[in-house]
Amino acid sequence: MERKLLGIYLNDHLAGASFGAGLADRIAHRHRDSAAGPELARLAREITEDRRALLDVMAALGVPARRYKVYGGRVAERLGLLKLNGSLYRRSGLSTVIELETLRLGVEGKSLVWRTLLDVEEARADLDRPRVQTLLDRARAQIDLLAGLRTTAAVRVFQSLPGV
Repeated sequence: MERKLLGIYLNDHLAGASFGAGLADRIAHRHRDSAAGPELARLAREITEDRRALLDVMAALGVPARRYKVYGGRVAERLGLLKLNGSLYRRSGLSTVIELETLRLGVEGKSLVWRTLLDVEEARADLDRPRVQTLLDRARAQIDLLAGLRTTAAVRVFQSLPGV
């Protein structure tokens, strides 16, 4: 039973990773000419690599990837484009704040999956613990990066409002 639950858990995170990789790519593309462009491009590459690492860990643990969850994550990311941002015909600064917050939440979740694997799979020889620890450390650095970028974007948007 525990293996079945682990499979569900990891596949749910795979769906989130698929969502996050698409969102990170979109953010990096939209801000490629900004001062944060290089950092966002690196972050998008890392998030895509982390998704691949999750697939590798799942394979090592004998957990099959459920493609419908992958597709669901990708569809959800595309539907996120429809979110109203206070502007009908162009992006507003609020879009960037919300996207960065959403991405940070996803990276927080990713850090939890790595932490969970380290906690519950400690006896498994097929889990590459040093690699998972490296992925956890990288997720924590990504969280810090996203926190700074989100703060900068929020200050830019909300301090420009009249009366604030």
